[in-house]
Amino acid sequence: MKRKLESDARPWYREPWPWLLMVGPLLVIVAGVITTYLAIVSNDGLVEDDYYKQGLTVNRRSEREQRAIELDVKVDFVLAPDGKEIRALLRFIEGSRLPEALFMSVSHPTRAGFDQKLILRREGGRVFTGALLPVSEGRWHVSLEDDQREWRVVGEWIAGKDSSLRWTAPASLPDGRK
Repeated sequence: MKRKLESDARPWYREPWPWLLMVGPLLVIVAGVITTYLAIVSNDGLVEDDYYKQGLTVNRRSEREQRAIELDVKVDFVLAPDGKEIRALLRFIEGSRLPEALFMSVSHPTRAGFDQKLILRREGGRVFTGALLPVSEGRWHVSLEDDQREWRVVGEWIAGKDSSLRWTAPASLPDGRK
């Protein structure tokens, strides 16, 4: 009888239960390796390399935004139907210096790879024109400043399916000053 029991015993690797118990930890190890790979390879667009320098420029930005409010700078944008050209009509207090060019920055809140920096050249009078790469639908941060970097206006652009441009610019600085 003893010989019969010994012959029925199979090696452990031929039993299903050890393999079933090893599947869970093995899946966790594979998921950890994949997560580590993605963390190393992907770009985190929200983290800035020079955050200290950016923090130091906050006061300078506030001064330029305050100057734009003092000059009562208003901008109306018109987007070409194909979305490849943008025009800006600049309005501000009479007697102020009219810039030769405007610097426009269009940035996505979370995807830095889609950001654009444009130069809008004066076409005539207070109309400025520049080339724009097509942008995806959604919310975009926009800043516009003169060529001497004396004033700056910031706002949001909500790009829609119909290539429309809705520009919202704050009437005062973020801390409530006018």
